[in-house]
Amino acid sequence: MKISFREIANRITGFDIPVVGGGLSWNPPTLDIEVAKRLTTFLEDRRALYYPYEAETPDYVVRSILEIRQRLTKDLEQLDRNSPLAKSLRAMRASCRKFLNHVEARTPHAVYLHRNRIWNGDEADFFIALGELRATIGFLAAQIAARYEIDVEESLATIFPEPLEKEVG
Repeated sequence: MKISFREIANRITGFDIPVVGGGLSWNPPTLDIEVAKRLTTFLEDRRALYYPYEAETPDYVVRSILEIRQRLTKDLEQLDRNSPLAKSLRAMRASCRKFLNHVEARTPHAVYLHRNRIWNGDEADFFIALGELRATIGFLAAQIAARYEIDVEESLATIFPEPLEKEVG
């Protein structure tokens, strides 16, 4: 497989020209597949993405989504902005921001509810927003797993889109 000039140029961090001879500084790139594998492992442990709604505690969910958003930003810093993986991670991060913005726009008590709770409008909105986040992350994580041939734990796969059924006929 050939490496394009652009890829080579992106690896070079500078030139050293000593009195005798020459030198080249080089940083090997982080492969998208490695970032994708590590992110998948991280998401597999984010219970907020797949734990049953009735067992969720909103303040825990918010903290977990904040951690996901921070991780996505950290991973994006290692990638070429135009790579397919970077585009998926930016979409995931935007989904996290949308969820957090929605939660912050609601009354503060919606975030700090306890397990023994009475359902109200704010809480219902919270879980609707969480469902939307899970669907978006699930779709994008499924694309990443398929693109980079990554096996995924069953818990995370529960938020992946259902397979299309073939028509019988």
